[in-house]
Amino acid sequence: MTAALPKAGAVPVASMKRRRRAPGWLAVLPLLVFTALAFGLPALAMFNGAFTVKAQTTGATSYSLSNLTTSLHGAYLTALLGSVKLSAVSAAIAAVLGLSLAQAVVTSRFRALREAVLTASGVLANFGGVPLAFAFVATLGNSGVLTRHLGLAEHGWDLYSFWGLIIVYLYFLIPLMVLTITPALEGLRSHWREAARNNGATTLQYWRHVALPVLAPSLLGGLVLLFGSAFAAYATAAAMVGSSVPLVTLQIADAISGNVLVGQENVALALSLDMVLVAGLVMAMYLPLQRRSARWLA
Repeated sequence: MTAALPKAGAVPVASMKRRRRAPGWLAVLPLLVFTALAFGLPALAMFNGAFTVKAQTTGATSYSLSNLTTSLHGAYLTALLGSVKLSAVSAAIAAVLGLSLAQAVVTSRFRALREAVLTASGVLANFGGVPLAFAFVATLGNSGVLTRHLGLAEHGWDLYSFWGLIIVYLYFLIPLMVLTITPALEGLRSHWREAARNNGATTLQYWRHVALPVLAPSLLGGLVLLFGSAFAAYATAAAMVGSSVPLVTLQIADAISGNVLVGQENVALALSLDMVLVAGLVMAMYLPLQRRSARWLA
């Protein structure tokens, strides 16, 4: 028997598939180039500077781990741990409160209320920086309106502290959690609740054994997003607390501007690299769970 020969002019299937995929790659190419220029080059510059040491006498540069070692000791380590603690606590509180608010919005029969809350959340989630700090200082500062009228200072209230900064962060973290978790709550199937009820499950048991396991990856994703937003926040903390609350973003700003020691710019890059590593570690734990959530809510 002789093998069947392709007809004249016939195009192999693999070649046709490659031709179909080629325009898709060409369409994505501008985005890849932009991403490489906007994110890749700064990342390479940060990595290079974090490992570069400049001699004070001769000005010669060399590669060393001294910048990273410095960034993990003394005041720099205290600031890094302070940022991690502040971000974790504020993200956890915002996740609980945001989930409760989002559940109330999703189950509400008033469409106008739902749209109003989601619209306000979209605005408040992007309200931060110096204007947010000024608003809280004027309201809850040492001479703030509510502080004087309610006598909060007599009860030990201090806005310029760790817990005061957490309250300020919750102002934009809770709306961000509402926007993040609302689509996941809407993805819960109504027949899941009905099946649990028919089998004698209470509302608490439904949430413990059905809803929360399904929502767990989305909740962790929201926690990651909230943690990253709080971890990278700078202007609000700088305008409010200055150096009274040790934060890594404030240490980076001081090192770049030379407020601590002259010539510490590369230490600031090492601190930035530490922040990237912390964020990467959190994302590495989140991505596998996000795939599981997408499978359940599809």
